[in-house]
Amino acid sequence: MAIVQKVLGQNKPSATTLTDMYTVPALTQATCSTIMVTNQSATPTSFRISVAVAGLADTSKQYLYYDVAIAANDVFAATLGITLGAADVVRCYATLATLSFNLFGAETT
Repeated sequence: MAIVQKVLGQNKPSATTLTDMYTVPALTQATCSTIMVTNQSATPTSFRISVAVAGLADTSKQYLYYDVAIAANDVFAATLGITLGAADVVRCYATLATLSFNLFGAETT
């Protein structure tokens, strides 16, 4: 069994577009340790983060964070410790196209 710590995903989605940030590869498990959301603008905005088991279509039960406010030029950081199976998908959404998302963790194969 190999464990590789790494940046699992990075994204800067278009405004109001739910976007895949990370998909767990086949025959792999992942542990998501930290997510960072950075507002690169002088305008406050909000974001969403969801986890879709096996990449299922978007539903309300998938959301970890929903319309969370983030101040101008600010950073949101969360220590998660969530585990994902093969084909699970972490998605992100930004009300404005000024947010970047970074997901850190480890993959186990």
